[in-house]
Amino acid sequence: MAEETRMLSADIELRTDADNNSTAIGYAAKFNSLSSNLGGFVESIAPGAFTQTLATGTGVDARALWNHDSSQLLGRMSAETLNLVEDEVGLRFEIDLPNTTTGRDVRELLNRGDVQGASFGFRVIDDAWGETEQGYPLRELRSVSLSEVSLVTFPAYPETEVALRSLADNKDLSFDDVAAAAAANELKSLIDQPTEPEAPGETHAKVPLSAGYR
Repeated sequence: MAEETRMLSADIELRTDADNNSTAIGYAAKFNSLSSNLGGFVESIAPGAFTQTLATGTGVDARALWNHDSSQLLGRMSAETLNLVEDEVGLRFEIDLPNTTTGRDVRELLNRGDVQGASFGFRVIDDAWGETEQGYPLRELRSVSLSEVSLVTFPAYPETEVALRSLADNKDLSFDDVAAAAAANELKSLIDQPTEPEAPGETHAKVPLSAGYR
């Protein structure tokens, strides 16, 4: 799976100690919260989605970046300048901002209240497709491999090709059909189309859809 990014608009706390060292604290992701429309579907993150990556080391050396730019490094887990914890709310981060041009700029922007968004980069380990209570297509991220968290200036519309390929595989549909339906905001109509009747004697296991969060 290719890497994806998701963004959360939330307050980021800036703490500065007596030695003028600053730490940015906030959440890069929150559980059980529906995203905005991502192109014909919405998304939620299941509790425990980051457990595997943080426990096994798949994402243990994740970086903290400015605007997903790898040249604008803010922290790193192996250097203990980035701390990531999965709690009951979501993925919480603490970034010890460096005394670099980028670090000082980010600290000033946070202090002024100009930056109020965080994001994370990931690859999907496990996801499931279902629908919300209103019948809207819902992708649930159940387990992800984390690569980085970023402080961001504003939300960018995420690339959804990976998600749409997941949906096509899950529903045994053509990716081109799924992509076209997403572009026309008609994914629900495509998913709800009746399937071809099975020939007598054929049996297929039915995979239950993931329930939307209330």
